[in-house]
Amino acid sequence: MTFIRTLRGDIKPQDLGFTYAHEHIVCRPPYWVEKQESDLLLDDKEKSMLDVEDFKRHGGKAIVDATAVDYGRDVQAVHAISEELNIHIVGTAGFNKSFLWEASIKEELKPLIGNYQTYTEWIDTASINDLAAFVVREVEEGLEGTRYKAGQVKFGTGYNRITPLEVKTLQAVARAHHETKAPLHSHTEAGTMALEQIELLKKENVDLSFMSFGHMDRNPDPYYHEQIAKTGAYLCFDGIAKIKYAPESTRIQCILELVKKGYENQILVSGDTARKTYFKHYDYGLGLEYIIAKWVPRFIDDATKQGFDGEGLIRKFFIDNPARCFAFK
Repeated sequence: MTFIRTLRGDIKPQDLGFTYAHEHIVCRPPYWVEKQESDLLLDDKEKSMLDVEDFKRHGGKAIVDATAVDYGRDVQAVHAISEELNIHIVGTAGFNKSFLWEASIKEELKPLIGNYQTYTEWIDTASINDLAAFVVREVEEGLEGTRYKAGQVKFGTGYNRITPLEVKTLQAVARAHHETKAPLHSHTEAGTMALEQIELLKKENVDLSFMSFGHMDRNPDPYYHEQIAKTGAYLCFDGIAKIKYAPESTRIQCILELVKKGYENQILVSGDTARKTYFKHYDYGLGLEYIIAKWVPRFIDDATKQGFDGEGLIRKFFIDNPARCFAFK
């Protein structure tokens, strides 16, 4: 029997509904706290909840919160938002990318992982099996000692590089996946290194149909996307609204190129809305309502004019594909 694990418990895949596949809701990343980068601190539960409420008002049902242990999760606040708004939120176990690990570990984590000073020290010192066991606990028992369980496991790599410690966390997450059957997600910095990640995952005997690769629109290369899609993995186009990286037309054409090649069942869409200036209720940004309220109609119109079933594709990207991608099988 397949199921999707949310912070409020396990649900049937068909009950997930319209889903953003990669977001951040309430978090205080230690690295950015130490750098005093306030824009990257989503540190007000009430403001975050107003944006989630906007998403729900337009028909949104679920959000995958991709915030890993090294990115300053506030598990209690995110669970409270899920409860108060009656919306599904999927939590994330595992790790992000290595430059974040220079930061100090918060005191509340030390009883769970050991008296390490930084994430780098922890990951370098612990064995792969110890790191995997921590990830398994977050899936099977709860995130950071709570009873709210993770619904996916994550690893990440840097821009055009994979460090030895990033390989180590990938291996740990792969082992946790094998034990729990949780779906996997990866951070690819600027959309790079997915093919190299794939080679490492193959060495760990990971079935790539369990994988979703983030930030694919940061590297708008249709050939590259096709090589990833051929493995059976999902591609997450999660930079919607970030025009500083590319216009929406570029993202939409990359998506439609995959559709032309028969990969419409492997596409996810989201915003990776991780700055105050992206949120409507923090700093007047487009907010979590933008994709569902504005981008979706634009995509339907654009795709339909190009001869595609725009509405049918939207159902796949936001309902059918997430229901498969985020299922424990």
